[in-house]
Amino acid sequence: MTASWVETSSPAFRARHTEADADDVVGLLEMLEGARERIAGALPHAPAGIDVVVHASAAQLSLAQPLVPVLRRLTTPAARRYVAGWFTSREIHVLAPRLLEERASRVSGSRDMLLLTPAALYAGLAVAVANPGLPPALRPGAMRRIVPWAWLSLGAGQWLSGQTAHARPAITRRLREGPRPAFPPGVRDAWLLGGSVLDLLSREEGERAVVRLVLEPPGDPRRALERAFRGRSTVHSEGAWRSHLARLAGAH
Repeated sequence: MTASWVETSSPAFRARHTEADADDVVGLLEMLEGARERIAGALPHAPAGIDVVVHASAAQLSLAQPLVPVLRRLTTPAARRYVAGWFTSREIHVLAPRLLEERASRVSGSRDMLLLTPAALYAGLAVAVANPGLPPALRPGAMRRIVPWAWLSLGAGQWLSGQTAHARPAITRRLREGPRPAFPPGVRDAWLLGGSVLDLLSREEGERAVVRLVLEPPGDPRRALERAFRGRSTVHSEGAWRSHLARLAGAH
């Protein structure tokens, strides 16, 4: 028998979920309101009136958002557990908090990173509203244009939500597995490593530089990174980024 849906609202969000997840959804909405407040201080606009669909199973999420299993398959194994939802311009689909906790590995940071998934998805939505050239633009022909920018869209969601601070164990695993990641990260690494590029930019040039990059009309990613790092060649920025990843992995 299929569980019935109920609604819980907050000032900027309206969640649909099962009764079993009602208590957890109250905390989820509180987190989203806090994320919206922080994002309002960074971006020109923090969208309100957003629907949040909290799914009671991975199968339910995949049925509602068929792109999620595709993204999971495209993502490097170190990050697949963190592909736990997706967003459109007015809606967030995410696994229930209890399911996010079940996905966590035993390493430090995994649980925290997963529980921040709704905030990361909302941040990605806010970035997409501010810069329509970034994912999840699903218009015909748009996918080819936005794929090279997946690292920025997903990385912005990770960085703005605070997930980046908890990504070290997963980054450590990624650096031990598979081929050397590209700079900027390709689609397979966007979900995990995109935030590290913005973290480096914030450390070197400040948070305003990150916001400028996020709002810049998409063109060539490498040229955009050159401008973001004040004209430094991408070769040198790549070296700084790889050193940053090594530091993050070494700090774990």
